[in-house]
This record gives sequence, C-alpha cells and structure tokens, in this order.
Amino acid sequence: MKLISIALIGACLVCPICAHAQLAKVINTDDGAVIPGATLSGGGHMAIADADGLADVSALKGQLKLEASALGYKSRALSWAELLSDSFLVELEPAHIIMDEVVVSASRLPEWSGQVPGRIRTLQREDIAALQPQTMADLLGFSGEVFIQKSQQGGGSPMIRGYAANRLLYAVDGVRMNTAIFRGGNLQNVISLDAFATEQAEVLFGPGSVMYGSDAVGGVMSFETLSPVYGRGSNSEVRGGATLRGATANAERTGHFHASIGWEKWAVLTSFTYNSFGHLRQGRHGPEDYLKPYFVQRRDTIDEVAFQEDPLEQRPTAYDQFNLMQKVHFRANEDIELRYAFHYSATSPYGRYDRHNRMRQGAPRYAQWDYGPQEWMMNHLSASFRNGPLYDRARISLAHQQFGESRIDRGFNSPVQRERVERVAALSANADFEKSWPDGHLTRYGLEWVRNDVVSTGTDADLFTGAIAPAAPRYPQASWQSMAVYLAHRVELASAVTLQGGLRYNHYVLSAEFDPGFYDLPFRSADLSNGALTGSAGLVWRPTERWALRTNLGTAFRSPNVDDIGKVFDSEPGAVTVPNPGLKAEYAWSADVGAAHSWEWLEVEVTGYYSYLDRALVRRNFSLNGQDSLLYDGVLSQVQAIQNAAAGRVVGLQGRVEAHSRSGFRAALHLNWQKGEEELDNGEVSPSRHAAPAFGQAQVGYAGEGFEISLWAQAQAEREAEGLAVEERGKTEIYALDAEGRAYAPAWYTLNVRARVFLSASWQLSAGLENLTDQRYRPYSSGVSGPGRNFFFSLTARF
Repeated sequence: MKLISIALIGACLVCPICAHAQLAKVINTDDGAVIPGATLSGGGHMAIADADGLADVSALKGQLKLEASALGYKSRALSWAELLSDSFLVELEPAHIIMDEVVVSASRLPEWSGQVPGRIRTLQREDIAALQPQTMADLLGFSGEVFIQKSQQGGGSPMIRGYAANRLLYAVDGVRMNTAIFRGGNLQNVISLDAFATEQAEVLFGPGSVMYGSDAVGGVMSFETLSPVYGRGSNSEVRGGATLRGATANAERTGHFHASIGWEKWAVLTSFTYNSFGHLRQGRHGPEDYLKPYFVQRRDTIDEVAFQEDPLEQRPTAYDQFNLMQKVHFRANEDIELRYAFHYSATSPYGRYDRHNRMRQGAPRYAQWDYGPQEWMMNHLSASFRNGPLYDRARISLAHQQFGESRIDRGFNSPVQRERVERVAALSANADFEKSWPDGHLTRYGLEWVRNDVVSTGTDADLFTGAIAPAAPRYPQASWQSMAVYLAHRVELASAVTLQGGLRYNHYVLSAEFDPGFYDLPFRSADLSNGALTGSAGLVWRPTERWALRTNLGTAFRSPNVDDIGKVFDSEPGAVTVPNPGLKAEYAWSADVGAAHSWEWLEVEVTGYYSYLDRALVRRNFSLNGQDSLLYDGVLSQVQAIQNAAAGRVVGLQGRVEAHSRSGFRAALHLNWQKGEEELDNGEVSPSRHAAPAFGQAQVGYAGEGFEISLWAQAQAEREAEGLAVEERGKTEIYALDAEGRAYAPAWYTLNVRARVFLSASWQLSAGLENLTDQRYRPYSSGVSGPGRNFFFSLTARF
C-alpha cells in the first residue's frame, strides 16, 4: 500500500492544480446533447472533448482557422473570434453516418466507439429501463449478441465468441473484477452487479489484453455505474428514482431506490436494490427430459423424495439478493475531481439445480447441493486530472475488493455435510494517461498492479453427532500478483482513416502453500513467476459518411491462476495432479473484419472473426522427480499436471440489421454463428464447449406520443449429439435425449411483448408477457430451463 500511496502522490505532483483552462462545450444542434470525443484543431494543436462535452482550447487561442469535428457529425470551420462571440459553445450538425456511442471499454477512458477497430455493443441506461432485466446476466442476454448459460436461477455465465468464464474479463467502473479463483467452468459473478444502478454496459468483442491484461481473451464486459450530479453554481441539484417490479414465472418481488444530491463542488449518490425470486417455473411445451417433478426433503434424520404439486416448478431455484452503492464526488476545480465509491452485494444461499438432477441407483445423487451466499464488496477511490504536462487526461484508481463464496453438499441419506468456503481479498492500482499531439496523433499509456490473496477452508459436519471436523479445502492458501505497463497510439489519417496499435507487458507471480495434513505429497509449496507480451493493431476506414470498415489484429493472454494450480489437487481414482512451476500464459491470436453501411432509415453491419488459442492450459500426464506415479492417500496414482499442451480455434460471424422511421417504427435483427474446436488428451479434436449454437434476436417496435411497444423473439439453433463437446456428452441431467438416447441441445424460440407508458414526466409504467407460447426450453449447456409464460410489470418514478 505504501507503493500505491507514493504513486498517487507522484501523479498529483505533476497536476497543474492552479492552472486555468479555457473550456469549450461541443453540443448537437438537434437536441443540445453534448458530444464527447469531438475535436477542435488548428495551428498544430488539438483539443478533445471529454465525457461532458468539454474541451480545453487554451492552446488554440488566437487561431484564425479552426476545425470542429466528431464522428457522425459534419465538420465545421470557425475561428477563435467566433468561439468568443458564441461564448465557447460549438454546435455540430449530425451527418448521415452510422451513429456510435461514447464507450470506455476499449481504452479505459471515454472515446467514440466509431474510432475503435473492434466490435462493441453498448446498452445505455434508457435501454436498461426499456428491457427490464431481472439480473445483469439477463441484460447481457437481451443484447442479442451475448449467450447466457445458467446452471441455476442464481447464475448467468456469458459466452462470447467461443470463450467463457476465466477467458472473459469483467470491469466495474474500470476496476478488474476477475479474481485468482475464476475457473474454466461456468461463473455466476456477473449477477453481483445491479442493473438498476448501471449507467452503461459495454461488451468489447475480441481480445482486450492490451488495456486489461490477463483473461481478456474472448472479450471485455465493462460496466459503468450511476454517478451523482453536481449542482449548478450556488444551486443544489437533486435527482433520483425508484422502481417496484414483479413477475409471475418466479414470483419476483423487486424494489429499487437511488437518490443524488449535488452542489458546486460536492455530489453524493445512494442506491439500493432488493430482489426476491421464488422457484422458477418452466413452460408446458417442450422436451419431457427437462422435467424433474420431485425434490428431496429431510424428515427428522431421513431424506425423502417428495413430489411437487406443480411438475413444471424447478425446485430448488429460489434465492434473494441485496445490492448497495454509495458514491461521493468532489470537484476541486475544472481539472481535478476525486471520487469514492462503495459497492456491496450479497445473495442468499441457493441450490445448484443441475446437480439436483443427478441420479444414482434410482435415487437422487444429492440431498443438498447449494452455493452459499455470494458476496462482493468494493471500495474504490479514483482521481481524474486534465491538462498536465505529460497528459491531457489522466485517472489514478485504487480499489479494494472482497469476494466470498462457498459450496455445501451432502449425498442422499448421507450424514456428512461438506462445506468449502473461499475468501479472496483483491487490491488493485491503475494509472491511465492520454496525450494528444499535432496532426491527429493520440497516445495512451498506463501502469497496473493487482494482488489477490486466497483463503480457503473446508469442514465436514456429521448431522447425527453434531461433530465438525476440518477437511481439505478447495484451494491452497495462495497469493497471485500482476504488474503491467502498456502503451497505445492512435493516428487520424486525413478524416477517413484511423490507425491504432498498442503493446502491453505483464509479469505475474503466484505462490501457493499446501497443508501437509490434507495433502500427502512430497512438497508443500508451488511458485510461478513469468511474463506475457501482448499487442494489437487495427484500422477504421470511413470512405464515405455512410460506410465504416474495420479490421483488427490482436493477441490476448490468460496467466495461470490459483484455480489452475490449486483445485486440481482433488484426487481422482488412480490419478493425482501436482503443481507445474513451468506453466506459462495461454495465448490467443485473433483477427476480425467488419463492415457497416447506413441509409436514411436502415443500418447493416457484419463482422467475421477468427481466433487461435495456443498453449492452452489442460491436464496431462506428468512426472515428478522423474517418477510418473506416486503413492497418494495409500493408492499408487498416475502423476498429472496442468500443462500448456493444447490448442483451440474459433471462427464466427456476427450480423446486425436495424431499421427506423421518423414515424416511430423500428426493427432490429441480431444473428450470431460460431464454430469452435479444441484438442483432446489423445490428440483428437472435439467441438469446443463454450462455442454456443447459432443464436439471435429479432424485434419490431413503435414509439408513439407517451408510449412505446415492442415485440421480440429470441432463438437458439439445435446442437446435435455429435456437435457437443466430448466432456458434455455424458451430462444427461442437463440435456435432452435424442432417438438414440444421446444427449443433445434442442433448438428453441420464445415470442415476447413489452410496453412502456409514460404517465408523466416523472412516472413510467412497464409491463410485458414473455414466452407467449409457453415453451419449455433450456439454453445450450444450461442446467436449468428458462421461464415459462411470464407476466411482468414495473412502476418507476423519477425526480
């Protein structure tokens, strides 16, 4: 922490605290909205508007010829004298070009997505209000471009371009959320985030390691949370909102409230949300294999199988969740702002439904298989600076996070209840800088330090005697650190071509200690220390105001973590896995090409991509001290280890068509196709587990005076038995069975309708009916079916 403090103090020393900046505001002539990312240039100098549309034009003083421009707007010639006469307000007229949003996922600082070579999908606050998601995972699924897998209702594991889990990166207000125990299987950490407290959610498709480091292989999911609003001059500003929401398929009850009060220099925001979800009811029409009309209940000391009154109810799937957020902002002057944020999220325990479907000798395999409360807490302190000698914009960020999760299971009529608890403390420090140069050049650079400390415990409780005994934990006691530096550069060639490239070097260190009381192995520790170099290069070409062409080449990596080196010590019959200190990072080599064209009323975009995963971390036979077997727990066992010994490939297409008319009608279609394969132990090739079947979403809608209505459909193509990954083919508890009794994922669709009525400037009423035809469907690789016919409603007040 001393190093972090020194870094923060050093950054502050180079900030011109007392400097005076002349700010111009760039707005849209149609509606007066600010235009972040707009540029004003002249005399070899350039000023770039920030997220508030403000640009420091001090260096342009006295220029006779200036140019104001922004992607999606017509360029405008003006002079310094005109700026003065217009009170430094610059208005730009929209052009007929594909409109892009301000995003932060690509560079960690606000910029136009149209300047980014990679594909980005953005969901803004108004989109969230219209979509009405129950969880953050559902919001990503509603995008039509992210596939969501669920093993239980309290879950949601995104799949992006054939990758999932620890090969995707989550960022909250720029802070890395991934931890050293993110596993290769499905994850549900995204539900810790509150959709009601989200200002904008972004998905950057493809590699993002240059800016975000390890794990950003298939994509980056960046979430910007609500911020308080400052007052105007001596007047305070009060804003807020509240929502009540309910749904029938899972007896949802949701309440949300947030309020912000701001003065000239201070602004404060408080937000909290409570969700209660009952057992999820699936649809009537679909595969019989998805029905489990029983559940296990315990009477006295005996486990019994009980049958449900409603065979469509998926039990146990109920859970509750609470989210709290507190923010305090302080604007010292026009160039310096300090921000503090506190986030807390906790769920109740909830059943892992797919494990409750497992059978053994004609009876349920488990009487209990629950995830304990999933907890996430973050303290985040950041400082933003402008107009320093080495930067135009800078942000220093310090964060402390605490993660808690556990697993509780007990076999049917077994007296022993096993509990494994994991706690991760994550510290991080980031310094991001941006500097513009003459002739359209822009440089970004930064530093990052991350440390994760993992504490894992295990207990076995005898329900008959009440005795509790220590047991082997899921992970060793371990720490993981990452230190990185990055440099990226962008240049605007004329007004039609943007070139961008970057490099990042990451060094990572892992240390794990194994308790000899639980592990009968000839060592007690494992240590890794290695590095990874990644890079990217991309181009955006806008030959006309209606065309945008993109291409991007990049590498990404995932460094070995505690899950790779620790969890695998769980003994298997005749095999034991040992640490491999020679592990290196996985590498992905990716390329994508995209084209977009717009007409007066229509936009079309297509992106093709390919990625090759090299040195993939997989389990293979190994030797220890020259021996290929050792005596483990009294059994002579084959030695195995995680090794960089496999490769994988993914190829895919993403398509988007959006139409809109001035009369209020609109339509959209999103389609996604991907195919993946990976190497097996025996050298053969298997379909990739995380490359979802083709999926997509279609929508038509109308926005009238005071209301809007939309019809939409979601669908997934079939994944036949031969198309399942080899490791998935034996999971008959989650898949349907074909005519030959083999597991497969049937195709499915849902038809849905939603409407929103603006009762006044402050009140909105939303309602909808999902899965109109009551389909019984289960998204690919999921262990729980989607909701059957579901009526939802919500009432929102804003002030």
